[in-house]
Amino acid sequence: MLAFTFPGQGSQRPGMGQPWVGHESWDLVDEASEIAGRDVGALLLSADAETLKDTRNAQLTTFVSSLMVLDAVERLGFEPSLCAGHSLGEYTALTANGALGFDDGVRLVIERAAAMHEVGQTSPGVMAAVLGLEDEDVETACRRADSDVWVANFNAPGQVVIAGSAAGVELASDHAKQMGAKRIMSLPVSGAFHTPFMSGARDRLREAIAAAKPRDSDVPIVSNVDAKAHNLGEEWSTLLSAQLSSPVRWRQCLWTMSESGISKFIELGPGGVLTGMAKRTLTTARTLSISTPDELDKLIEWIGESAKPNPILHEGEHLFAVERLVVSPSAGVFTPKSNLVDGTRINVGDVLGMVGDHEVRSLFDGVLQNFISVEGERVTAHQPIAWLRTI
Repeated sequence: MLAFTFPGQGSQRPGMGQPWVGHESWDLVDEASEIAGRDVGALLLSADAETLKDTRNAQLTTFVSSLMVLDAVERLGFEPSLCAGHSLGEYTALTANGALGFDDGVRLVIERAAAMHEVGQTSPGVMAAVLGLEDEDVETACRRADSDVWVANFNAPGQVVIAGSAAGVELASDHAKQMGAKRIMSLPVSGAFHTPFMSGARDRLREAIAAAKPRDSDVPIVSNVDAKAHNLGEEWSTLLSAQLSSPVRWRQCLWTMSESGISKFIELGPGGVLTGMAKRTLTTARTLSISTPDELDKLIEWIGESAKPNPILHEGEHLFAVERLVVSPSAGVFTPKSNLVDGTRINVGDVLGMVGDHEVRSLFDGVLQNFISVEGERVTAHQPIAWLRTI
């Protein structure tokens, strides 16, 4: 089973939109600009690190960038069994699974960022990652600081984020070092998120979320607040507003997904941070990060390796160095195109057959080696249909 995960603030990078210019999924950036009344494309292409650090820019650009990647992945026919997002990424997940429309998602992210920015101005704070200590030790370091500092993110084994006042975080960091922390890293954010410092923004955000009326969804989302799967729209105004001042229990979210049968995790969006967390937390899980168009090929290979774990290889040659899989866009009965035989030249976009009412199109130029699925076979979504040798 497959899960999509979506990164949060801090994953943004200067120029992260550049690889997507000219791609059909870039249309989402133009839509977001119209909704926001701002040039989101300029932020994705030319904003420097300091500009992107501003909460109002970081959240909007990360949200739009992640949904742009999602749009490209969905065009390949991939669908998850579960979704989860880290902090801001929950809004991306809710938009991805249809609980929020794109317009509402953009507006809520703007409202969330504005509320958090305003609180950050009146109650300045910082965040830092503590590496190399157990969760309980980091909590102890915060208590020993006896100041305004709390655990904000339980990310992965040996990776916990603390947040609070600059003085409080410094004191807790000193205690953590004394307790054996390997490293303390300051994070590029502009507030003490997921702590009581954010309490002032909760009511404002709860009202905005309730007004957006999130819908029930078929694909559940595992919440940061309680690490449980939710698909009822009415629950999210409480969950998302509580998330502002509660720790992100990402490690526990990963456990929940694994216990639900998820074995493959695809991170959609900039940074690749969540992929590293999944590897550290779930050592047997298969993970992949997609942030640019040229990584979509890697996704096809990755799914293909999962679907056909023991392919016959040419001697001395890795299968995916010269061959590509064409996969089914949906579940249904496969019917190959009648005039296709082994050795036929295939171009990008050519139809190889039908699965139910859905066309099976090639994403690559190549030569048809053979059909993996036979006529009349019932296939699942993402199941390999044919091999192509690339040209």
